[in-house]
Amino acid sequence: MTAVPNAPDTHSDDSWRGVAAEDNNDISDAVGIKLQDRSRRLLRSLVRPHRRLVALATVVVIVSELAFLVGPLIVAYGIDSAVPALTRGDGGPLTFTAIGYLGAGVLNALSKAVFVRLSARISQAVMLDLRGRVFDHSQALSLSFHEKYTSGRVIARMTSDLDTLSDLTEQGLDGLVSGVLSVFAISVALLFLDLPLGLIALIAFLPIMLLTRWFQGTSRTIYRRTRTAIASLIVQFTETMNGLRAVLTFRREARNEAIFAQFNAENAQANGDGMMALAKYTPAVRMVGNLTLTAVMIVGAVQVINGGLAIGVLAAFLLYVRRMYDPLDELAMFYNSYQSAAAALEKLSGLLEEVPSVPEPTDPIPLPHVVGRVTFESVQFSYNRQVEVLPTFDLDMPAGQTLAVVGATGAGKSTLAKLLARFYDPTVGRVLLDQVDISRLSTADLRRGVVMVTQESFLFSGSVADNIALGNPAATRAEVEAAADAIGAGTFIRSLPEGFDTDVRKRGGRLSAGQRQLVGFARAFLADPAVLILDEATASLDIPSERAVQAALRTVLHNRTAVIIAHRLSTVAIADRVLVMDHGRILEDGAPAELISGGGRFAGLHSAWQESLV
Repeated sequence: MTAVPNAPDTHSDDSWRGVAAEDNNDISDAVGIKLQDRSRRLLRSLVRPHRRLVALATVVVIVSELAFLVGPLIVAYGIDSAVPALTRGDGGPLTFTAIGYLGAGVLNALSKAVFVRLSARISQAVMLDLRGRVFDHSQALSLSFHEKYTSGRVIARMTSDLDTLSDLTEQGLDGLVSGVLSVFAISVALLFLDLPLGLIALIAFLPIMLLTRWFQGTSRTIYRRTRTAIASLIVQFTETMNGLRAVLTFRREARNEAIFAQFNAENAQANGDGMMALAKYTPAVRMVGNLTLTAVMIVGAVQVINGGLAIGVLAAFLLYVRRMYDPLDELAMFYNSYQSAAAALEKLSGLLEEVPSVPEPTDPIPLPHVVGRVTFESVQFSYNRQVEVLPTFDLDMPAGQTLAVVGATGAGKSTLAKLLARFYDPTVGRVLLDQVDISRLSTADLRRGVVMVTQESFLFSGSVADNIALGNPAATRAEVEAAADAIGAGTFIRSLPEGFDTDVRKRGGRLSAGQRQLVGFARAFLADPAVLILDEATASLDIPSERAVQAALRTVLHNRTAVIIAHRLSTVAIADRVLVMDHGRILEDGAPAELISGGGRFAGLHSAWQESLV
């Protein structure tokens, strides 16, 4: 289970930025305003490219509403003028009334159909853009972000939150626009037809506004809870499925079921609270509308009896009031969906606001040809600026040198590799490649010059050849096979059912751990970097595979700068130079033979390794 971080202090200046306030559902009004403003900025940026279509849709919906609103006026004309004319034998006004009412209905239907098509086109274009933004931005964020923000949360943003927004745009946008326009236009029409009756009809909006204000505050808090709850569910499900082997091995099913049940109950409770709030809001709005209609009917009837109001005008008035309050149920349902979507948009805008901790340089220094000299210049580093991993670290590696870094767990070896690969930036100091600060290099230049092979190479679904070609997508099939042969992987690959075209399946599940690692080596060698980092890269290989890789490494690492981080000292044998590290400091630095004969820390490690072989 992923631990939920402590709620941030939402009163500090930056506590609401990015995903900082994501798990805090009880935030101050000031922070809430900032979060809403951030969401609106995102929405405006999404709609801006489609403003012409939005303008056209606005014109169409105005035409639709005008056609809809003219109906009661035609009815009033028919009652007060056409019917009396018909009694006098003149059927013209009634014919005009019928044709006018039918024409208004047809125009309303056609324009409504056009508006639905336009709004669907706009909403789908917006969702397409938003999905792309979330994916591209999540992929561009630094490793440090993804180490604290689990993949399950990113999945929740990409699925549940986006689906909530999609449902809103697909199902309720036309109802919202037409409903708002209807309320505004009918309000004007009511005041025009009869000012006292119009004021009676409109005064009902005061309690509706109070009810809406209550529902807004209540539902916003509830739907923040629902977005957090569903994200926790997805995180738990994702981690369980990804770690299913460990779950089955250690019989963790019951524990996982209990954790999932807790999150599921929290999600159900949050959604239930939302439905209860809606169950109070919708009937209250409907009751206000019905009471208003009754009041208008009574007062209007009295005016008709007293001769102060034509019966046709009263009929039109009642139709308008009914048309104004009938959509309120739909608007209430839309507002409920809107509150849920607003909470989702708030989460998405927070993710999109996150800035990579390892940003692309604004003015990169070109490095078209990487020689491979590596320098650590007074480097200090700590994760989250708390635990110091490298106190002060200096290192100079000439191009073409193979450096092995050894030491106990926690000595800072992998941190050294991550800084060189620029997964992190130093807290203090610089890491230089060919005397250029790597933070000033474009990502393309850096990744072309420096490649890292970790302890477990990740394979994507697809063929073996496709996974090797990831190192150089432009490589030919012959070059892919040559890379595999260079590191000793060609033999086992050709023995697979379809050879290089064999599908490795999800995460390379069709291959053994050692075979996956050999494919990762072939991928890195095909990339042909000037600097190659091997971070415990042979740890998962069996003895025969390790020996094959070591034989290949002597050829592949020729005239190439290499940093080899290993616990197995058999890998160190091919190094030109060895660093022995402890708590981020260099204890010993020299050629392997020199350090073995010196009787220091490395000599002791080497002696212990030889005894283990015996």
